[in-house]
This record gives sequence, C-alpha cells and structure tokens, in this order.
Amino acid sequence: MSAMQTENLDQLQHLRYPIGQFEPQPYSDAQKAKWVSDVQSLPALLEIAVQNLDAPALHTPYREGGWTIQQVVHHVADSHINAYIRLKMTLTEDKPIIKPYEEGLWAELEDTKGLPINISLTLLHSLHLRWVKIYESLKEEHWKRSMIHPATQKEITLWEQLGLYSWHGRHHLAHVMGLKERMGW
Repeated sequence: MSAMQTENLDQLQHLRYPIGQFEPQPYSDAQKAKWVSDVQSLPALLEIAVQNLDAPALHTPYREGGWTIQQVVHHVADSHINAYIRLKMTLTEDKPIIKPYEEGLWAELEDTKGLPINISLTLLHSLHLRWVKIYESLKEEHWKRSMIHPATQKEITLWEQLGLYSWHGRHHLAHVMGLKERMGW
C-alpha cells in the first residue's frame, strides 16, 4: 500500500471515528463522574452545535457515505432511547436479553428524514435528565449488573454501557463539529 493510500485510509478512519473507538475503562468514581457528566451535557452541546445550521447544512453528510447531520441528531435520540430502556431492564431483570435494532434502517424512516431536529433535541434533554437521575442513584454493585446482546451472547455491564454512551454522544458530536469546521460554518 502506498503512503498516499495509507494517508487516505487514515483520513477516512478519522472522519468515521473522530475521537477514536470506544475503549473500556476500569471502574472508578472519577471515571464515573466524567462519563455521567458527558451524558448529562450532551443534549445542550449537541443543540449548540446545530443551532445555526440551515436546511442545506443539516442535509449534508458528515463524511462520504455517512449520515446527514439531521440523521445523526435523530440517530442519537433513537440510540439513547434504546440504551435508557436497556438500563431500566437491566436494573429490574436478571441479565435481560436486549432487543437489537437496525440503526441504518431507522435512519431512513420518515420520522428521521421528515421531522425537524428540534423534536429529537427536546427528547434528548428530557431523556438525559431521567437517564442521569438513574445513573446518579446507582451504588457500586449496580454497575456490575449486565444485559446480554443476542447477536454476540456477550454480557454488557451497566458500567460498560455508561462508558459506551459517554463515548457515543461525544463521537457523534465530533461528527457535527468536524463537518462544521471543514465547511467553515
């Protein structure tokens, strides 16, 4: 592979994963505080990031072959609703088997394509208030409770889920911010 091909692949990887991929961390109170803060602040940060974007900007993909900014905002709401439900199931059931969903197909549905993003931004503000309230109430032993993903049969602890969704929000926020920077918006 030539140096130019390697550079192009690195650039594509950076556009796809602008903050890198999720890396699990061991439990600590400091890490928990950071991740909960990330979840808590995401709705406001995402709203600020998109507040001055016009319709053509909202319909611009954050990378070639990627979702538009509008789809990203609606996807974050869809994904975080699912995560919130999974959290509640894991707290009230013994190792529930979670229901996966086809996020790519969800991004093509009319509510994602045909509704303004303020619908999902409003939803995220309310959802994250409830989500953080539960996270803040958990004791250390709760973080070990787990759910099972049916495709992989992997157990995912609530601790891993918190880290993943801290990352997920920052990941998609970086998609929006990166596009804005590249486009000079």
